[in-house]
Amino acid sequence: MEERLQKILARAGHGSRRGCEEFITAGRVQVNGKKAKLGQKADAGKDKITVDGKLIAIPKSFVYIALNKPRGVISAVTSPDPRPTVRDLIPIDRRIYPVGRLDIESEGLILMTDDGELANKLSHPRYGHEKVYKVLVARQPDRKQLEAWRRGIVLEDGYRTAPAKVFVEGQAGKGARLKVVLTEGRKRQIRETGSLLGLPVVKIIRIQLGSLKLGRLKPREWRYLTDEEVAELKGNKQPVKKLYNLSRKRASYRKKR
Repeated sequence: MEERLQKILARAGHGSRRGCEEFITAGRVQVNGKKAKLGQKADAGKDKITVDGKLIAIPKSFVYIALNKPRGVISAVTSPDPRPTVRDLIPIDRRIYPVGRLDIESEGLILMTDDGELANKLSHPRYGHEKVYKVLVARQPDRKQLEAWRRGIVLEDGYRTAPAKVFVEGQAGKGARLKVVLTEGRKRQIRETGSLLGLPVVKIIRIQLGSLKLGRLKPREWRYLTDEEVAELKGNKQPVKKLYNLSRKRASYRKKR
């Protein structure tokens, strides 16, 4: 059966669908000896599909690993940067890659897998999977700063962030400990948001990705997910449209009153 090429590559463990699209546009993918094009379809059972000249193989089973990424480690499989990557921390002989990346200064939960379908569902904003972070900021936030963060703000590149859940969990010297819940994950979003609101971010630890929790994993430690955890991740869909529709109905009800 023919499928979009990026879907086949993701299932073969070459990254998320969006990551595989980049392979195609960069000319690294061939189908039956011809350079592939974005949007092209293929049959994994009949066509010869290669990435960088190597024939792809669809795994019969997938690997799912929870990792506690420490500070100073890059969320990538390979990097020109000499510092270690998350892949260096897991010595197994499989083509796995990170889902839900963290910047090099941030810590916490990362899912490592070769299941491209699950990676797509967890990383794409339209599925509404929540990502939960413990965030330490250098100043005590006031009501206006918290309300602005919760509504969403315009970042320096012009992108407006989606509404977020932000809770103050306690004081930390002159700063505060926050719990931040997002349904999107733009690069350095929490740090840039904090900076624009006048709340410099000191530390970020992700403690949850979808239904998967960091638990008691210490920095650099990793473990395989249980069958129950994998099943819950695959079934934990929270359609964003329904959440937004509910918000609109409530707003409409308030106006009528």
